[in-house]
Amino acid sequence: MTPLFTRLLLATEHTEFDTGAEALALTLAQRCQLPLATVLPLISNPEYEALAPQIAARAEQVAAAKIAELRAQALLAGVAIELRLRRGEEPYREIVDEALSLGAELIIIRRRGKRSFLANLLVGEMVSKVVAHAPCHVLIVPQAARMWGRRVLAAAEPTPQGRQIVATALAVAAECQLPLHVVSVVGGDALRAPAEAFVAEMLRQAQQAGVATQGEVRSGKAFTEILAAATACHADLIVIGSRGDSRIGRALVGGVAQKVLGLSEHPVLVRHS
Repeated sequence: MTPLFTRLLLATEHTEFDTGAEALALTLAQRCQLPLATVLPLISNPEYEALAPQIAARAEQVAAAKIAELRAQALLAGVAIELRLRRGEEPYREIVDEALSLGAELIIIRRRGKRSFLANLLVGEMVSKVVAHAPCHVLIVPQAARMWGRRVLAAAEPTPQGRQIVATALAVAAECQLPLHVVSVVGGDALRAPAEAFVAEMLRQAQQAGVATQGEVRSGKAFTEILAAATACHADLIVIGSRGDSRIGRALVGGVAQKVLGLSEHPVLVRHS
């Protein structure tokens, strides 16, 4: 079977916060027998390099050591790795540009770096911008997370985007031979009937594809119910959508997606619309 994603891009700064993303990316590349493109963004600009050449040289040395360590990890995993160091003022832009130049289908990235007072709820600023501007799907991986192997959860509404989210989750579940759980969260009783009809339709499609599937409609705060559904059904991969606007300079990730990304213990796949 052809893998769902054939052009992977790992975005990492090779810090302690990147360990989960790196491990998952190597596992995914190994299982699918794919090369792993990897970008390591390095903050730099001509003025900085001119004013502080010694500091810039030291940063280059540190980056070179990180690249060597990543090559060694890939060799140990039996994965062909294609590493590139990209210099720029905005790390997220270097990641997005690398994904564009490679025609990447999936960016794999950590959830956040150093903790802040918002860290329990929000993903890091750089990651949020990658999600909002990425030309492809983005897989956000918590530090302690690993490859999924129990159940895929699709969180979707009865909209065209919701159908695309379920289709992506169904493809992942079929490829990994895992069951699928579809959840749709409504804010009131008036919205329950169309949500139930949507979930029933998605279940029929999954069953026709030969994937064991369950579904439910929940009421309440969307991010709370999505996470609760994932816990209840033992899902270790969540597939969601993101409402973003890449036409403006700052990243806008929908509030529901932002909170699911920030609070999930497991990887979250954000489908690119």
